[in-house]
Amino acid sequence: MATTDRYPVTQKYLMTRSQALNFPISFFQGDFKKNDVYGVVIDIPMPNNVLTSMVCFINGAANLYFNNGNEYTGASQKYRNLVQAAHNLVANAGILLPKSEKTTKFDIPRGKTHNLYLLTKGGIYKVEFQPGIIPTEETEKRTIYVLYQRVLNELRSCQLKDIAEQRKGNK
Repeated sequence: MATTDRYPVTQKYLMTRSQALNFPISFFQGDFKKNDVYGVVIDIPMPNNVLTSMVCFINGAANLYFNNGNEYTGASQKYRNLVQAAHNLVANAGILLPKSEKTTKFDIPRGKTHNLYLLTKGGIYKVEFQPGIIPTEETEKRTIYVLYQRVLNELRSCQLKDIAEQRKGNK
C-alpha cells in the first residue's frame, strides 16, 4: 500500500476513486446545464486509518470504496430507499456550488476533514467539511451533511440486509 499523508491507500482504491471523479456526464440522460451537479464524491475518514469514498450519482447509484481496496457496490439495483437518498443528495448538492472551489486536484483528505467533490458539466468543485463543527449559519453545508449521512445510513442498512440474506442462503 502506498501512503498518502496519514491514510494508507491501495492502487485499486486510487484508480476507482479517479474513475468516479472523472465519470462522464454523457452516461446520464437529461439536458444538463453547465453547473448542474450530476455526481458527488465524498472522501470520509474513519477510525483506524480507514478512508472511504462514497460515490453518488443523479440516477440514484451509490457505492462505497475503501482505501484497502474493498468496496460495496450494486446496492442501488436492489434497494429503492438507497436510490432515493442518493438522488436527493445529488439533486440538492448544487446549493454548495457558491461555497465550493473549482479544482483539478483531488488530494486524499488530511485528519478528519471530509472532501466533497461536485461533478458538473462545467468541471469539478470541491468543498471541505469538518464534521461536528459545521456552524449553524452554514445551512447549505448542514443540509448536505445531513443528506450524505442519510445515504451512508442507507448503505449500511443495505449491507446488513445483504449479510442477512447471505447467511440465510448458506443454511
